[in-house]
Amino acid sequence: MTATIIDGLAIAGNLRARVAAEVARLASAHGLVPGIAVVQVGDNAASDVYVRNKTRAVEAAGMRSFDHHLPDGAGEVELLALLARLDADAAVHGILVQLPLPAHIDAQNVINAIDPAKDVDGFHPLNIGRLASGLPVMVPCTPMGCMILAKTVHPSLAGLDAVVIGRSNVVGRPLLHLLITESATVTIAHSKTHDLPAVCRDKDLVFAAIGQAELVKGDWIKPGATVIDIGINRITMPDGKTRIVGDVAFAQARAVAGAITPVPGGVGPMTIACLLVNTLRAACAAANLPASVL
Repeated sequence: MTATIIDGLAIAGNLRARVAAEVARLASAHGLVPGIAVVQVGDNAASDVYVRNKTRAVEAAGMRSFDHHLPDGAGEVELLALLARLDADAAVHGILVQLPLPAHIDAQNVINAIDPAKDVDGFHPLNIGRLASGLPVMVPCTPMGCMILAKTVHPSLAGLDAVVIGRSNVVGRPLLHLLITESATVTIAHSKTHDLPAVCRDKDLVFAAIGQAELVKGDWIKPGATVIDIGINRITMPDGKTRIVGDVAFAQARAVAGAITPVPGGVGPMTIACLLVNTLRAACAAANLPASVL
């Protein structure tokens, strides 16, 4: 068996095109142009690249991008004051603070300061609580993307056995609630789980988000299972060059699984596409208009 590759690039491209079409319709019919503010503090090479990619995607979708880059020495008070202004700005429908923040700033205080209606990352405690309760909510972008990818293979997840490896507030825990809402039977596993390979072997769906390069081996996978690899790890090869790999040993898993996401080119492109979806939804909610992308 050789697993079908779930093409995140193509699926994300289709989703971005649908968002762009809806943005154009809203601008024409209602004069509404969704706007997102991306706030970055300090200089971080990975964050710089990610923010540039976000900005390009936002502008390509016809949205407004309001970027704010504060120096590394900016204090928490200064950042919170900026967020208060963005919360009050009617042209800004979504706010995203790029993480990680410098050590002298309390990230939770910052997240708490964002208007939940503009929290396009879905990290505000109110949004997390609504997600856990199965209520309409701004869903964190990466888990949303994972669910879209899984449903390209299984339009209905009802009754499927799933394991989520990783319990972070960013991916693992939100995925748990999304899967429960879809009526899947879910096990959440992590670094302290006893006999992790055995936990995975009978699962129809495997979501790997533990941050350990190629941890999940081929013999952990149930034949025909769907594997969604959320990990992004840079490893050094014997020749000194580096490459990006996921949390799943791809070649081994592909020989067993029914469908699998590659790294790169799987979940990553979906995260930014889902950010656009959330920004569109936030703009429509602010204008009391329906959002019809998903």
